[in-house]
Amino acid sequence: MLAAILINPMVPTLKLTDAVSTALDWMEEYQTRQLVVADADEYRGIVSEELLLDVPDDSLPLSEVVRQHLDVFATEDQHVYELLRLANQFSLKVIPVLYEDNTLAGTILVGELLARFADSMGVQEKGAVLVLKVTERDYSLSEISRLIESNGTKVISSYYTSSTDYNSPEDSRLTLKLNRTNITPIVATLERFGYDIKEAHANDPIESVDQERLDMLLRYLAT
Repeated sequence: MLAAILINPMVPTLKLTDAVSTALDWMEEYQTRQLVVADADEYRGIVSEELLLDVPDDSLPLSEVVRQHLDVFATEDQHVYELLRLANQFSLKVIPVLYEDNTLAGTILVGELLARFADSMGVQEKGAVLVLKVTERDYSLSEISRLIESNGTKVISSYYTSSTDYNSPEDSRLTLKLNRTNITPIVATLERFGYDIKEAHANDPIESVDQERLDMLLRYLAT
């Protein structure tokens, strides 16, 4: 999923000559706290509702108010992961997208980006979620997938969380969305091969001959 296909052509681009009041009206209409500003298709930054509300005269043109993120933008061929990084790093509600000649191609609404990304991750699909503790040096998605598929189950999506987010350099996480809810056999297989399951979320009950094991599987651990 690339930036070019995520552009919302209905989102207006503000001009430097637009008044603060115009920007605030459009933000309200499109339910966003930021909008992109351009001058003759040249990207000129982002204005935010928070800063505009502090402007004492809302008839002032945007050329006279603070514009942010003048050097922050995406190109048409950037992948959704890079877009999410930009949104997170700079707390963006909108992402400006530029053509190769650096003129403005359009605007991505971050809320829509997140919704599209969630759909691509299979969030709407019924199925269990497993979170495994893995070490970076031994991490192999292909091996884990093979063990899961040996139980007649597919991995719909996955994501890896680096050990830098945890206290130990050996403590990373692999989150897996599966296409079935009865994951008792899968849990047993993964544990048999030495995998440490930190979380197991399923709609179907997870059967176990050991109540302590059942409690462990159903515990929601803080990450």
